[in-house]
Amino acid sequence: MTPARPAVVGGFVLGAALLGVGATLVFGGTRWFSHTEHVMVIFTDSLAGLTPGSPVTFRGVTIGRVASIKVRVNAPAIAPVIQVFLDLEPDKISWTSGPSTSARADLQSAVIAGLRAQLSSQSLVTGELSVDLDFHPHAPVALVDSGEEPLQIPAIASDLQQFKDQVRDMNLPDIAVQTRQVLGALQHLVATLEPQIAPMAQSLQTTMAAATATVESLQKQSTLTLNQVGSLSAESQRQVTINGNELSELLKSAQQATAHVDALAVSLDELTSPRSPVRADLDGTLRDLAASSSSLRLFTHDLERNPLGTLMRKPSR
Repeated sequence: MTPARPAVVGGFVLGAALLGVGATLVFGGTRWFSHTEHVMVIFTDSLAGLTPGSPVTFRGVTIGRVASIKVRVNAPAIAPVIQVFLDLEPDKISWTSGPSTSARADLQSAVIAGLRAQLSSQSLVTGELSVDLDFHPHAPVALVDSGEEPLQIPAIASDLQQFKDQVRDMNLPDIAVQTRQVLGALQHLVATLEPQIAPMAQSLQTTMAAATATVESLQKQSTLTLNQVGSLSAESQRQVTINGNELSELLKSAQQATAHVDALAVSLDELTSPRSPVRADLDGTLRDLAASSSSLRLFTHDLERNPLGTLMRKPSR
């Protein structure tokens, strides 16, 4: 039998070691040589579906993994505390915009600014959960003294847990009792009104029939009135057509009469004008009539005073 050579055995051992290191680097990545920040979150929700290795995300971006989950029961109060330890990768996220002092100090500043942890569902089918980190400045800081060294990030209730709390606060039994009471009152109201509904329905039908008859009568009267108006309009149009010539002659006669009136007015204006000859003759005639009237008044006066003398007196030459 050929003895084993030490050099060959050593080569095999060295090759196996190199293959092991290569497999570790390929399947384990570079996390063996990268620094991780170890933090802790204490959840009060149910952690069914959350396991070591579940992702830790910040608004959908994976920044770490769940390292381990630990349950502590504080006896004798029997108050269970579920601690979830997270490994965050500082090279995936920076918690400050300025120069970083240390990853722990930056995380503490982020917690003060409102960094909170919340359970998030990865799949509704499988029920797998993840831990989502985000800023909720208005959420209260609920830290639990666990006596552990890692930095603690406050937790807030998940959306599902908040929905459960809202449903619990709604007090469904009281709502069911009130609903039954309302339904009972409605049934009583329907039973009370049912005997009165039939007469009201009959009266309503009678009223509707009367209203329908009235509307039909009004429609007939409206149709008759419209026909009469149409006939009157046609007759008026026919009369205008027939008497159109007479109206035209009447308008011509009126125009001629207006022309004669205008001419008469012009003649009157000429007669009454101060420079008109006819006006001068009329003025002279009026003066002669005035003189004659004055003489006649004097003669009448003398005749009354001395009738005989006046009659016997010879006219002066």
